[in-house]
Amino acid sequence: MLVAVSAPVRAGEQEASVVRGEVTAPTKSVVTRGLDAPARKLVEAGAVPSTVEAEYKITASDLLEIEVFGVSELKRTVRVNTTGQISMPLIGTVSVAGLTPADAEALIALQYSGKNFLQDPQVSIFVKEFTTQRITLDGALAKPGVYPLTGQITLLRALAMAGGGGQLADLENVMLFRLTPEGKSEMQKYDVLKIRKGEAPDPLLQNDDVVVVNRNESRVTLRDSLFRDIIDAFNPFASGVRNATAPY
Repeated sequence: MLVAVSAPVRAGEQEASVVRGEVTAPTKSVVTRGLDAPARKLVEAGAVPSTVEAEYKITASDLLEIEVFGVSELKRTVRVNTTGQISMPLIGTVSVAGLTPADAEALIALQYSGKNFLQDPQVSIFVKEFTTQRITLDGALAKPGVYPLTGQITLLRALAMAGGGGQLADLENVMLFRLTPEGKSEMQKYDVLKIRKGEAPDPLLQNDDVVVVNRNESRVTLRDSLFRDIIDAFNPFASGVRNATAPY
């Protein structure tokens, strides 16, 4: 019996089909000219450019979205278990912890082709949630600290995770420190009040970003002044001591 499963056909590609239980994935023209040997092997094995940094290594609890081009039945969103493995249709468990997304793509493609389930599979992996990437939220926040970078987190979302700005927060003067690929630290200033109003873009945060919410100095001065007035009201000798010790 001959059963065919059709997928959308693009220019220069063939349909995916299942014939006598064997799935044939659509083929793409692969360009390997100019690539070094390791990169050429990955491309020939079906790896495609990853959507995350090439040096990122998959770890336990990462959430992966995996697709095999032209074979929608194999699309899965899976979380890496504590042993570093995921489960895929037909091929079962695959160990992906410690691999880059591109390496994992090539490994899964080889599993499908090596077991004669697919011919020339084109596998892509998108890391939806990272568990080893972190951001630091510091300064005049309700809950400053180091937070995991899970998925796409903007500056507003990050501040919300930290409980928002404190009473003394200067939300017009929020600093973002980011390391460049060369290892240098770059600083950018954001006005969160304008971002909230839609008058400025809400930037996406990256791994190792440090966000510092400065204190509003005028509010700090006012608070200190109020505290001094309250102390003086209950302890009139306090003002005399301050005046006696103040420099001329």
